[in-house]
Amino acid sequence: MQRKDNNETPAADAQLEKQILKIFANNPFDAFNHKQISTRIGAGSKAARQAVIRAMQHMAEEGTLVEDDHRGKYRVDPKRIDDLLPKNYLEGTIDMKQGGKAYVIPNEEGREDVQIAPNNTGHALHGDTVRVLMFPQRKMHRPEGRVVEITHRAKTRFVGVIQRQERFAFMVSDSRTMQVDIFIHNDDLGGAEDGEKVLVEMTDWPERMNNPVGRVVKRLGRPGDNNVEMQSILAEYDFPLDFPPEAEAEAGRLRRPTAKETASRRDFRDVMTFTIDPADAKDFDDALSLRRLDSGRLEVGVHIADVSHYVRPGSAIDREAYTRGTSVYLVDRTIPMLPEKLCNELCSLRQDEDKLCFSVVMQMDAKGKVHDTWIGKTVIRSNSRMAYEEAQAVIESGQADNEVQQAILDLHSLAQRLRAARYKNGAINFESQEVKFILDDNARPTGVYIKESKEANWLIEEFMLLANRLVAERVGKAARGAKKTFVYRVHDEPNPEKLNTFVELVGKLGFSMRTSSRKALAESYNTLFRDVAGRGEEHMVDAIAIRTMSKAFYSTDNIGHYGLGFAYYTHFTSPIRRYPDLMVHRLLEAYMDGQPSVNADEYEDYCRHCSAMEKRASDAERASVKYKQAEFLADKLGQVFPALISGVSKWGIYAEIEGNKCEGMIPIGSLKDDYYMLDEDNYQVIGRRTGRTYKLGYPVQIRVKRVDMLKKQIDFEMVDPETEQPQPDPKNARRQQKRGAKNRQNKR
Repeated sequence: MQRKDNNETPAADAQLEKQILKIFANNPFDAFNHKQISTRIGAGSKAARQAVIRAMQHMAEEGTLVEDDHRGKYRVDPKRIDDLLPKNYLEGTIDMKQGGKAYVIPNEEGREDVQIAPNNTGHALHGDTVRVLMFPQRKMHRPEGRVVEITHRAKTRFVGVIQRQERFAFMVSDSRTMQVDIFIHNDDLGGAEDGEKVLVEMTDWPERMNNPVGRVVKRLGRPGDNNVEMQSILAEYDFPLDFPPEAEAEAGRLRRPTAKETASRRDFRDVMTFTIDPADAKDFDDALSLRRLDSGRLEVGVHIADVSHYVRPGSAIDREAYTRGTSVYLVDRTIPMLPEKLCNELCSLRQDEDKLCFSVVMQMDAKGKVHDTWIGKTVIRSNSRMAYEEAQAVIESGQADNEVQQAILDLHSLAQRLRAARYKNGAINFESQEVKFILDDNARPTGVYIKESKEANWLIEEFMLLANRLVAERVGKAARGAKKTFVYRVHDEPNPEKLNTFVELVGKLGFSMRTSSRKALAESYNTLFRDVAGRGEEHMVDAIAIRTMSKAFYSTDNIGHYGLGFAYYTHFTSPIRRYPDLMVHRLLEAYMDGQPSVNADEYEDYCRHCSAMEKRASDAERASVKYKQAEFLADKLGQVFPALISGVSKWGIYAEIEGNKCEGMIPIGSLKDDYYMLDEDNYQVIGRRTGRTYKLGYPVQIRVKRVDMLKKQIDFEMVDPETEQPQPDPKNARRQQKRGAKNRQNKR
């Protein structure tokens, strides 16, 4: 049968092509040859198969199909998919993975993540908000799709190293999630040299170009220099390196409080008051006061720096503080939310200086019950600045030589009762570990250890939690008038699917959990943590339990705080370093003065921004820790250490060195004794032939094989413990043994 010269297709051919197109449209990832298509449409005769061949060739000539890498096989032209598939779209945030593959996390709750093949990501970059065209879902496969629109760029500035050519250059990003290099014309290099670290602004990404185009906006210096690397981390996460001149000028004009400013405040300058903070702290947000009342009760004051007195809404300082959202704590430095004149001087509750505060003052009995609460503006004068270590020594000795030490013992007794009551009422006892470094004069790590939380830390924690709860209740429980918009710190219930998986997993380990009610579940978590302490499964259970939990965030919609077991909770106690606390101070003062409620939608936007900045700061802090961990191991190639498996994936096994939590990956391909497969539900990889398993939390011996300082990546290889013994860092070994024993004792 001959086709017409005018390219008109006979009706029979058009119908056949429609049938063929439907097969390709329903399988947009697959390639087919004429035999496979003939089988699917039932073209059994020779003539029918010849018709299929002609139809597929015609569709290829028209551009509907394109020939695959295998000759004779065809697939749908990606540019034509939009025309062929039903219009099923989804919006979400793209999460780029190594190798170019990505997942889109839908905005709509309850929908499964969408897998995006490397050739279907378009020009999307990690964190972008995108619109995805969904493909027909194949059985036993996760949803798949293609990015068709970028609705919001997460960022346009990136940090990396310049690689110069003769007429142009590329910036190779530090980030593992940045899959493309940025093209830079020589005129836009800003003097940057080959091998130099820079901050680059992406200015364009033409549709037909594989790489975006950018320009150098800041030269950071040579890789490997500590200051360059820390500035690179801040720039990568879009935290400013300096304060705007107008904000610094405003701060410079601020002065200490006058007698007139203190006259209208409740005066606590004659009440014994003190601070407990890290030994190297300079920004003291909070102080505690204590005095005995004639009634026999204790008056406990939680005094918080009155930042809102100095930082007015809409001022240059306020705008910059909101943009930052939070202070950032890198390994070797703090990037404050407020200019130094405020955070370390005017607002900081320094010893022997009159300071303005917003205070929560409680009358409590010896059992820790609060009988009366007063909230308002105060002026204080701290009698003593104590470090956690000093306060801990007082608690451990049980002896007091002065009024401040006696106050610490009295408050410690109350804090123990508050803590016990919290757990009894449904709080969950999650204990996180913080990695700390011993740095030399050049900020190079000479040691790594885990900071342990002790009774002095818990003392401060309990009274800050109590003050935050009482402030939230004061606004949220208002008996009269309409509900007032407020900034709450909320924490949702665990994801049911993750929780069920966790319950099944711990059941296999011999532990049971009750999920009949929120309180029963919380009690089960705490019992589990107590029973598993010191056992081989402790690390695995702790890690997976945290993964079952939602993330806490800020919102005007009060859903309560699940982890703490509080129906009302906010952040009031750290306005020097957290912008939400500053918003809470302003709202609380306004409502106490009888002002009307603020716009909920406006403040919900503020909450979303602050939650996003909190996560960004956390990511930056984690990046600085990873860099220092890589730096610490850089001169230890070939050394063997004891480690615990901290994660599993189809690419490899992640392990953390015991004592310092330096994490690296053991590539699956490096395990030569078997072919290992991922068992995602049980957090393990299994050898196909031997059945040998490597499970989350299991102890292993590893050798440091490779350290990539640029990518902050560490590669390990598995070692047979019978043939090679670990070589722990002699500076840390004894200290870590003592810490580990004490931590296990504390957990019990």
